[in-house]
Formats: sequence, structure tokens, C-alpha cells
Amino acid sequence: MNNLKIGDTLVIHCYKHNGVIYETSRVAYVVDIKDDYIVLGDENVLITKKDGRAWHTKGSSIMFFYKNRWFNIIAQLKEDGIFYYCNIASPFVIDKDTLKYIDYDLDLRVFNDGAFKVLDRNEYNYHKKLMKYPKEINYIVKEELSSLIEMKKSGEFPFNKESIYKYYDMFKKIKNK
Repeated sequence: MNNLKIGDTLVIHCYKHNGVIYETSRVAYVVDIKDDYIVLGDENVLITKKDGRAWHTKGSSIMFFYKNRWFNIIAQLKEDGIFYYCNIASPFVIDKDTLKYIDYDLDLRVFNDGAFKVLDRNEYNYHKKLMKYPKEINYIVKEELSSLIEMKKSGEFPFNKESIYKYYDMFKKIKNK
């Protein structure tokens, strides 16, 4: 990450615990680089699942990937407000022009009215058995999901509109250069 700079583009690869690539996306722009996280922005990006399904996202997203936290946060800017999709996932690594992380199935969906819902508990339990997640992973996943919910409830960064719109404005300037 030492050579990474604002304005660079990255491809995002999401893996499962067994090392199999699960999902890829094309071209996200580096919007900000902090000591403990990076911020990326994308718009109408192509997402491809391992089974070959592919689609373009609608609208713009501001994404927060953490070096030491077991989640990433995607703020989706839509006509009717900001929605968040939060993945419980390993801290990211950068490999050349690719950001990589391991997805641990559980997701937190935050709606534009502030309501939220935990998704994919059955998928997590299935993969936990299938891929034999170590006890440490199970502990981390549950702790980080609880932390993420508390961050949302307290309106902690990045769960506030001001931060998202600030980064969105930065993303637009970078993308339009």
C-alpha cells in the first residue's frame, strides 16, 4: 500500500475462507488513504460472481476498507438516500492493483431511514461447518458484527451523511479528471 496514491484505480477481489474467489468488481478509485483504512469510490461498476452472474451496480458507492477491522462498509448513494451494505470480512490487502479480502458471509444492511438488518446468518453457519472456520474466526466475526452495529447505532463514522457526501464530492472530482 506504500505506493498507492489518491486517484489510483483498483480492482476488488472477494474470496471465501477456502481461498476460492467469490466476486470481482472493476475499477474503484482511491479517494482517501488513512493510517487504518482506505476510501474508494465507484459508479455503475461491473460485479461478477464466481458462478458467472454479472451486473452493473446502479449509482455511486463510497467504500471503506480497514487494515485492522474485520468488516468493510459500502455507502450506496441512491435517489432516496444513503443505504449501507456492510460485509463482515477480513482486513484487506493490496496486491499490485487489486484489493483483496475474505468474506465471512454475515452482512449488515442499513436502510435510508436508519433501520438495519443482519443478513445471511444461515450462509455463515453453513460455511462455518463446510470450511471449518477456526474458533478464533467465529469469535472475531461475532465481535466485529457487534462493533459494527454499535457504530451504526451511535452514528459513528462513516455512518453519517456528511462524511459520505464529502467523500462523494472528492470521488466525483477524481473521476472527472
